[in-house]
Amino acid sequence: MTAELVRGQNHPLSQARLEIRVSAGTPIVAAATLGDEDGRAHSVEWVAHPGAPTLPGLEVSRQAAADHRLAVDLDALSAEVHRVSVLLALPMGVGGPVSFGSAAVPFVAVTGLDGTEVASYTITGLDAESAVVALELYRRQGAWKVRAVGQGYAGGLAELLTDQGLPQAPQLATSINSAVVDGVARSLQAPPPRTPEGDRSRQTATSALGPDQSGSPYTTQGATGPYPGAQGATGPYGGAPGRPDGGASATDPAATQPTPAAPSSGGPIDYSHPRRQNAAPPPPPPTAPPAEPGQPARPVAGDATGWSMDERLYNQVWGMFEDLARTTAAYRSAVDFADTRLEKELDQVLSDPRSRIGGQGDAARETAQAKHVQLVDQAREALERDLVQLTAEAEVVEPALPVAYARWDNPAWHAYRVPMEMPMAFRLGDLQLPESDPLRIPMLVRLPLERGLWIDAGRTAASDGSFADSHELRQLAMESAVAHTARLLAVHPADEFTVHVIDPAGSGAQALAPLVRAGVLAAPPAVGAAGVADVLGRLTQRVDLVQMAVRGGAADSLPPGFDTSQQLLVVNDFPHGFDDRAVNQLRYLADEGPAVGVHLMMVADREESSAYGPLLDPLWRGLLRLTPVPDDHLADPWVGHAWTYEPCLVPHGSQVLEQVLAQVAAARAKYR
Repeated sequence: MTAELVRGQNHPLSQARLEIRVSAGTPIVAAATLGDEDGRAHSVEWVAHPGAPTLPGLEVSRQAAADHRLAVDLDALSAEVHRVSVLLALPMGVGGPVSFGSAAVPFVAVTGLDGTEVASYTITGLDAESAVVALELYRRQGAWKVRAVGQGYAGGLAELLTDQGLPQAPQLATSINSAVVDGVARSLQAPPPRTPEGDRSRQTATSALGPDQSGSPYTTQGATGPYPGAQGATGPYGGAPGRPDGGASATDPAATQPTPAAPSSGGPIDYSHPRRQNAAPPPPPPTAPPAEPGQPARPVAGDATGWSMDERLYNQVWGMFEDLARTTAAYRSAVDFADTRLEKELDQVLSDPRSRIGGQGDAARETAQAKHVQLVDQAREALERDLVQLTAEAEVVEPALPVAYARWDNPAWHAYRVPMEMPMAFRLGDLQLPESDPLRIPMLVRLPLERGLWIDAGRTAASDGSFADSHELRQLAMESAVAHTARLLAVHPADEFTVHVIDPAGSGAQALAPLVRAGVLAAPPAVGAAGVADVLGRLTQRVDLVQMAVRGGAADSLPPGFDTSQQLLVVNDFPHGFDDRAVNQLRYLADEGPAVGVHLMMVADREESSAYGPLLDPLWRGLLRLTPVPDDHLADPWVGHAWTYEPCLVPHGSQVLEQVLAQVAAARAKYR
C-alpha cells in the first residue's frame, strides 16, 4: 500500500535498500545531504551531488534531468548519520525556469528495489523558490521513516545548503551549478518519464482543482484507490523493473487544507495558502538536553520539521500519534501470535492419546503456558518502554502547545490574543487506546475544515452508563458544539470567521448563551421553519455565487460588501424544523461548501434522523462524526485501531470561554 503524503506527514520504512524517484517535467538537479542527530551536515563530504554523486549508502544522478533515481542503502550509512535529505534545485544559466512557481509541480516517490512504491509526495505550494528539500529519511527510536518536507528556498542551493549547516555552502552551490552547466558530469539516459495517464498523483497535482488534500491520521472509515505505477528500468542496485499497475493508497478525509482556485488564464497554479507565502526558512529545531548514559534521549517540544514552532509541534504530535499506533499494533500482534501458538501447542498435546493424561501431558501443557506467558511479558515490556517514552514526550509537548492546539485548561489561554492569521490546525479533542491509559494524544485537524462535523446527540455507549438520559446527552452535545465553535472563532482573525446558528425549537438556548451574550454570532439563532429556510437559502446562494466567480476566473466580480470570511453553520436538533428541501440544501452545503469557505457543524441524533433514509446517508458519511462523551469509533488508516475520542470541553466553573469570547467580540467590533 502506497502512502500518499502531504507536507509534514511521515511514514515508516520497512526496507533498508530503496530508490527515490523524482519526476519534475523540467531538468532539475537532484542531490542529497547527510545529517547528524540535529540534522546538520558536517562538511561538503556529507553532500552527494552531480560533481560527487556517490557516498557510502547513497548515490545520486550525475546530471540535470527531468527524471531521477537516487539509490539509498540505510544499512550502509555511517552510525553518525541520522537523516538523509533529498534536495531538488533548478540549474541556473541553462535557459530553463528560474523558480518552481513557473515549472511543473515536482513529484517524488520512495520505492523498493522491485519498484513497489512505499510513499509518494507531490510538492505543492512553491512559488519564487529555486531549491527545495523534497523529503527526508530519518532515524527515530532505532527505526527509519520518511517525511514529506517541501521546504523551499528563494535563495537557491546556497541558501538551502547554508540552512543544512554547511559553512562552505555558497562555494559548493557554485561548483554544483558549474558542473551541470559545463557538462562536466557524464551523460546518463534518464528513466522513462511518467505519463499523465499512468500517474494519478501527477494528474491530481496539475489539475485546475489542485491536489488531494487528504492526510490526517483521523478518519471514521478508510478508503483505498488504484494507483497505476510508471514502468521503470533497473535501479542502481540491480532490482526489478518498475511495478505493474496496482496497489492502493490510504486516504483520510478528516485532514483539511486550503483548496486552490483554478487560474483565470494560463500559467502555473498557486497552491500556497495566501497567508503562508514568502515565509522565512524554519529555525533549527530545539536541541534536547543530554540523556543519561544508556537511557533514551530526553524529549523536547518542537523537534520535528517545520517552518514555525506551531508547524513543528503539529508534526511532532502527528509523530506521537503514529508511534503510539505502531507500538500498540506490534503489542497486539505479539499477543495474538502467543495466543495462536498456545492454542496450537495445546491441540498437539490433546491430539496425542499418550499425553492426554498423566505427567507427560501436564508437563507439556505447563511448558506451553510458560512460553505464552514469556511471549506476552516480552511484548508488554516493549510496549511499556515505548509508552514511558511517549508519556515523557507528551508531558513536554502539552505545555508548549499554542492556543489552537491546547486544552481549555492550558495556561496559554490566559495570554490569549486574537490572532492575525489562521493557524494550520486546531484541536478537536484527545485520542487514546486501551493499552495507553492514561496517555492521550491531541486530535489536531487541519484548517480550513474540509469536512463538516456531526456531533451525535443520541444514545451512546458510554462506558459508565452515566448518560442514559437523552435530554442530558443533547445538552452535552450542544455544549461540545459551542466549545468547538468558540475555539474556531478564537483561532481565526476577527474578520475572517463568521458563525450562523439554526436552533429551530430554541432547545439549545442555554448552551448557546455564551456565544449570544458575547455578540460573536452573525445574527441571533434562527428559529422556526422560516428561520431555517432563510439561513439555508442565504448560504446556498453564497456557495453558488463564489463557485460561479471562481469557475469564471472573475473573483473580483462578487457583489460589493460581499463577506469573504470563512462561514460556519451550526445546526441544532436536526431534523426538527427541516423539510426535504432543507435537507437537500444541507447536503449541498456539506458537499460544495468547504471548497468555497462554508462549513457545517450538526448536532443531531442519528437514530431520529434515520427517517430520511437514503437521502441522509451521503450527509452522514460526508461528515466527521464526533461524540460529546468518550467513545471508541475513530479509526486510523494505518492499522485500523478503534481510538477512544474524548471531546475538548471547558472545565466546569472556568471563565476562560467567556474571557476569550469577550476578546473576540471586541476585535470584531473594530471591523464593523
